[in-house]
Amino acid sequence: MKFSVATNFEPDLLSALEGFPVAELFGKLPSDSIGGGRASFMLAPLGRDRFRAHVADAARRGIGFNYLLNPACLDNREYTRKGQQDLERLLEFVEECGVTSVTVSLPFLLPIIKKRHPRLKVRVGVYARVDCVAKARFWEDLGADCITLESIAVNRDFAMLQAIRETVRIELQLIANSNCLIFCPWSGQHMVNLSHASQKGHESRGFMIDYCALRCSAAKLADPTHYLRSEFIRPEDLCAYTGLGYHSFKILERGAPTQVLARRVKAYAEGRFEGNLLDLIQPYGYRGGGESGGLAGLLRFVRFFFRPATVSPTGLMRLKRLAEKRGLLAGLDWDPVYIDNRLLDGFLDGLKDIECRGRDCPRCGYCASWADKAIRVDTKYREEMLQLYQEAFHDMHSGALWGVTDGRG
Repeated sequence: MKFSVATNFEPDLLSALEGFPVAELFGKLPSDSIGGGRASFMLAPLGRDRFRAHVADAARRGIGFNYLLNPACLDNREYTRKGQQDLERLLEFVEECGVTSVTVSLPFLLPIIKKRHPRLKVRVGVYARVDCVAKARFWEDLGADCITLESIAVNRDFAMLQAIRETVRIELQLIANSNCLIFCPWSGQHMVNLSHASQKGHESRGFMIDYCALRCSAAKLADPTHYLRSEFIRPEDLCAYTGLGYHSFKILERGAPTQVLARRVKAYAEGRFEGNLLDLIQPYGYRGGGESGGLAGLLRFVRFFFRPATVSPTGLMRLKRLAEKRGLLAGLDWDPVYIDNRLLDGFLDGLKDIECRGRDCPRCGYCASWADKAIRVDTKYREEMLQLYQEAFHDMHSGALWGVTDGRG
């Protein structure tokens, strides 16, 4: 078993991961000409010198580095001379730094990299949405070295996992600790939104309202069963996947502090975790603590979000209050939502016999019965948050967030 672990580029991360089966780190610059799977505002500031030093430090410890070139959309820049020149400069930079592999999600990029930079291994990212045998075979035939399967579609589909594993010979990887909704209807839009929000020179200039994540979070609070109707793999359940021939697992999240990442890796390495499952699977955005807190954190917020010509200041401050309440801008010191991991022992066993793709979740009731037993939600927090979400969505849908009035005046 081996892990591909998100890096936060902090100097203490590599020492914290010593002794665990970490084969590679994955990450990228907060923005570049290609973009990736996270918006720039979600990642800590990082310069090229610090990036180069981090990759070299990992190499000295026998750990590879996977640079993410994994946007879901490039705005057709890939078909322009400037777009190709920018891509080549970036590839030259990452190879010069000692990067061992890159991740792509667009088929057009894979043969380009294989032809121009054959030393680099090319991995296929989750944004390629590989969720069936035909797609896996396509990428293998194209020359991919590894495929990360689309977890929202296959992590709970054991028949499909087995079929894909029996069909292709290359390395297959699963994301262990994401908590996106299974078969998420927002995923396509979310992938494109995040991709453009990390591309240098894009019209958005890094600005993005993470509408999809807000809708997802609101849905989970409104119906906590959604926390379990998700794609996560518990540490205790890794054996169900290794038994099918899956031995490579990706551990998120790039915005998480070192102690959180180390705790996650430890839990999956040991195959057991005591406590709130959300500590392993909840996403992290960039937090303005430490050296980046105070004035620096405020300036960063202003840089990415203060756009008077784009968003009304009143609407923006309402979104800021929502983000703070969610704990994304200032960490919470308590657990308003608690998923007792120990009370989920046996949960996956019952799922193996359920074909979720063809089921109506409320009528099935399997996850709901486990949610009643394992999940606790603070009532006051839930009510306050749902009200804030309702107000934010009203501002977006009515046009008030942008100072636009609807057709009714």
